[in-house]
Amino acid sequence: MAATNVLLFSLLSLCLIALLSPTLAQIPTLQRPQRGQQWQHECDIQQLRAAEPTRRLRAEAGLIEVWETNDEQFRCAGVAAVRYVIEPKGLLLPSYTNAPYVTYVTQGRGLQGVIVPGCPESFESPRVGSETSQEEERDHHQKVFRVREGDVIGSPAGVVQWTYNDGDTPIVSVTLLDLSNPHNQLDLNFRSFYLAGNPQGQKGQERGPREVAGKNIFNGFNDELLADVFNVDTEIIRNIKAENDDRGSIIRVERDLELLNPEWDQMEEERMRRFNGLEETFCSLSFKHNIDQPLHADVFTKYGGRINTLNGHKLPLLQYIQLSVERGVLYKNALMTPHWNMNAHSIMYITRGTGRIQVARENGLLVFDGRVQEGQLLVVPQNFVVVKKAEQEGLEWVSFKTNNNAIISPLAGRISAIRSMPEEVLMNSYDLSRDEVRRLKYGREELSVFSPRLD
Repeated sequence: MAATNVLLFSLLSLCLIALLSPTLAQIPTLQRPQRGQQWQHECDIQQLRAAEPTRRLRAEAGLIEVWETNDEQFRCAGVAAVRYVIEPKGLLLPSYTNAPYVTYVTQGRGLQGVIVPGCPESFESPRVGSETSQEEERDHHQKVFRVREGDVIGSPAGVVQWTYNDGDTPIVSVTLLDLSNPHNQLDLNFRSFYLAGNPQGQKGQERGPREVAGKNIFNGFNDELLADVFNVDTEIIRNIKAENDDRGSIIRVERDLELLNPEWDQMEEERMRRFNGLEETFCSLSFKHNIDQPLHADVFTKYGGRINTLNGHKLPLLQYIQLSVERGVLYKNALMTPHWNMNAHSIMYITRGTGRIQVARENGLLVFDGRVQEGQLLVVPQNFVVVKKAEQEGLEWVSFKTNNNAIISPLAGRISAIRSMPEEVLMNSYDLSRDEVRRLKYGREELSVFSPRLD
């Protein structure tokens, strides 16, 4: 009898697996890619520069600015950078990219939508239809969540996202695309695939870069073929193709989007975890995390400033896209220890203030020595040593790093390489006396953010 029960249970288990297999195949699972040598980059850099966007694409309700991707420092890191400005009631049209990316919101607040293949339509908008209608229906769709200043938003390659500004001030954000990521199997060009609109911009405006210009993905298909696909008439198809639409990729919404209050997105994500119950998938993951909370700082110095880091442990989606983010705030005249990134390139965007930065390569040559200010972007290649000092108004930045668990190695401070070496090694290496070495080793007791010297 026991053997019969075991055999029956085994048969039922096999049947259940067979029934679930097609369903599970539709759910995108969380698998970490292996960042190998897919792209070999030329990083024999003699000079870095604090870069401004070089090209822009104006739209009806906003602006897209792109940094020059053929620049030597961007080619070295295998990345591209874009800044978006979305005006109030502006909608950044749905699109996806050929590479994973992370976005940092520098100001404003709004709504973000994410569409992942295979995930259920777990969100509902208010009922539509007339008050006298007996069959009012709710609009079912995938997740929508609120974003605000300080949020980091991640996206895998090929995942559709859109952004709507329901606030009173512009949303400004900067996006770093990891073109050298194994999930991008095209090339080192930034490509946006728009599902709507005419992204090449308004008539009479400055033409945009090739990477963001063009028409939406439906434009080249035959009208009758698309009408058959969607089971609609060709007039609707012509609207979808947007051949005569000159509003660009950020359009102005004439009436507010009637969506359920997305402040409940954390509760919804918890419900989704219980719903799936099978494995960790994109459907159950959070796509955002706020990195501007002083109470959550990883490093804090009273008169120096703070460092907040966001990696794959805090936001598991970053494990999949192999990126992480550092938020730095230096107070007046404060410094950050000289350090190098052990396992990642670092792409630093200045969000506020001014400061001086120096970057040195392996032969001791300074490849950057200059003043940086808000809106500029600087690439620091892996293992190059960088030191930062704020000026009178302080210095704030966000650094995008090409590893989900980026690690820095400091040269000064309590946990530095210099502090960790024996005195005799330093005495002989630098031809210093023991007293001089001790001053060198113990001159700073802070971790990595240093308060100004009191002369």
